[in-house]
Amino acid sequence: MTDAGGAGERRRILTGDRPTGRLHLGHWVGSLQNRVRLQYLHETFIILADLHTLTTRPEKAAIAEVPENIRQTVLDYLAVGIDPERCTIFVQSTVPQIPVLNLFLGMLVSLPRLERIPSIKEMAEAAHLETLPFGLVGYPVLQAADILLPRAELVPVGRDNLPHVEVTRELARRFNHLYGEVFPEPEPLLSGTPVLPGIYGGQKMSKSAGNAILLSDPPDVVEERVRRMYTDPRRTRPDIPGRVEGNPVFIYHDLFNPDRDEVEDLKERYRAGRVGDVEVKRKLARALNAFLEPIRERRARFEARPGLVDEILHAGGERMRGIAEETMECVRVAMGITYFRDPRD
Repeated sequence: MTDAGGAGERRRILTGDRPTGRLHLGHWVGSLQNRVRLQYLHETFIILADLHTLTTRPEKAAIAEVPENIRQTVLDYLAVGIDPERCTIFVQSTVPQIPVLNLFLGMLVSLPRLERIPSIKEMAEAAHLETLPFGLVGYPVLQAADILLPRAELVPVGRDNLPHVEVTRELARRFNHLYGEVFPEPEPLLSGTPVLPGIYGGQKMSKSAGNAILLSDPPDVVEERVRRMYTDPRRTRPDIPGRVEGNPVFIYHDLFNPDRDEVEDLKERYRAGRVGDVEVKRKLARALNAFLEPIRERRARFEARPGLVDEILHAGGERMRGIAEETMECVRVAMGITYFRDPRD
C-alpha cells in the first residue's frame, strides 16, 4: 500500500468520479487536492465514469442529466487546478474497449466474491433498491476494466474503496496467470486526509444528503450553510464550555482556515465558554469564502470559453482510445482471440 504524499518514479494513475453534478468541499479534501499534486508526479488519467451511474439510476431521465453533470464536473476540475495538458480527462462511455474488457474480466471472478464487497449493498440501500441489479453486483469488475485498460499502476482511493482495488488486483493476477503477463497489479494510493463530515455532522459530505458546500457556491450561500452547521449539541449558551473534538465547525476551521492563531484562540475560548457559535461560524464562513473565491473566479473564466470542455474531452478520449486499443490487442493475443480477423486490421 502506497502513501499518497510520497514522490518517486513516474508511474501511471487512474482516478475519477461518477458525474453526478458539481463538486463540493468533500471532493476537494478527499481527492481533488491530491490529484492536483499527483499530476506533477505521475502520468494521470481521470475518468468520468458515466456508465457507473447506470448501476443505480438506469432510467432515461437520469441519463439525460449526465452531459451537463460532466461539463460541470470538468469545470470544477479546471477551477481547482487540474491541468488537461498534464492529465488525460475522458468520458468512460466514449471508450468502447472498456465494456469489452469488462466482459472478459467478468469471466474470471465468482458471484460470491463480488457479493462479499460491503459497498455494493450499501450502494443498493442508498439508492433504495429492493434487489441487486446484475450491473451493480458487477460494479467492481467494470471498475477493474477502467483501471486495467490504461494499465494503471496506482489508484488513489479512500479506505472504504480498498476492497474494490483488491478485486482489480485479483483479476490482474488471474488474467496474467491464465494467459500471460499483460496487466500490472495496481497499488492503492491512500490519502491521509480524513473524510469531511457534512454540515450537519455524522454523515460524510454529499449532495444527495443535502449537507454539502459546493466549490461553486456564491458567498451568501456559503454563509447560509455555515450558519446551519451543527456544533456541540450540549452547548445551549455561549458561556457553557463546549467540545472542540469532533465538532464539524472546528474540523472545517482546521482544514480551511489558514490563520492558525485565530483557530487556536477560538478553540481555547470555546472550551472555556467565552465565545458563541455565531462568532465561530462567522469566522469560518469568512475563511471558506477566502478559500473558494479564487476557485470561483477561475471557474467563471473557464465557463466563459464556449467549447472548452468539449475540446478537453475530445482530446482526452482520443488519447485514451489509442492506449485502450493497444491494451486490447495485447489481451486478444494473450487469450488467443485473434481468429477470423480481417487481415487488413
